[in-house]
Amino acid sequence: MIGIDLINIKRFEKFYKKFQQKALERFLSTEEIKLSKKKIETLAGFYAAKEAVSKALGCGIGSKLSFHDIHIHKTQINAPYFTLPKHIVQEYKITETSLSITHEKEYAIAVAYIKASDLKKLFH
Repeated sequence: MIGIDLINIKRFEKFYKKFQQKALERFLSTEEIKLSKKKIETLAGFYAAKEAVSKALGCGIGSKLSFHDIHIHKTQINAPYFTLPKHIVQEYKITETSLSITHEKEYAIAVAYIKASDLKKLFH
């Protein structure tokens, strides 16, 4: 399954300026906030990444999956990846994941890939 999300960076910046730290805490963990270094482009990319993951799972953000169930990380060479709670990985037999995030001028975009043994069961 593949999920994709696009976000306007200026729109995200307005959201952040209005709500400050509370805006970040609504969708990011403390570790993710530190990882972003509070760069607007990175924050927007992380938001898009979480939306893309939820779309790849086929459920969106809501009662079945929250922003805080999806954890964004970076490798030593700064490549993004995500993790999900163990119970979700086990229940849906997720065997492989991949994440790409980029930003350019006005937009940040993220693409998430999830491979699972039982695709029919993914949040349906």
